[in-house]
Amino acid sequence: MIHKILIAAFFALLAGTSFARDLGEVNTAFKLIGPDHKIVVLAFEDPKVAGVTCFLSRAKSGGITGAMGLATDTSDASVACRQTGPMSFKEKIGDKEEVFTEKTSILFKKMRIVRFYDPQSNSLVYLVYSDKLIDGSPKNSISAVWLDTVRPPK
Repeated sequence: MIHKILIAAFFALLAGTSFARDLGEVNTAFKLIGPDHKIVVLAFEDPKVAGVTCFLSRAKSGGITGAMGLATDTSDASVACRQTGPMSFKEKIGDKEEVFTEKTSILFKKMRIVRFYDPQSNSLVYLVYSDKLIDGSPKNSISAVWLDTVRPPK
């Protein structure tokens, strides 16, 4: 049993959050043993665009498996990205770039946020989705930030 707990702890460390700040959480379902199921709220800055912050809410499983880092979180997530300061580009951006990743299961499932650039509206569009090893239509959410007079470097 100790062997299994050590392996679970090792994988739980590998499944840590990228570079997001925890803003808070709310409980959604009571669990008699272990932590409750909850929705967590995170924030992170776009790594290549100064002045843009994305706020992410996602489901987090509780119970015994959640406490040990073995639970697979549901794919429920939402993202809202906003201008939170003077905007500038730290470096050239691509048309489609992953800006955030977080493991949501011990092995094969990740939550990803991808940034797209729409030159026609001069906007950055952020898509959050969860990948899985099974086929299907993953749950997703988008948010957009208008760049006003700022344009990405070519």
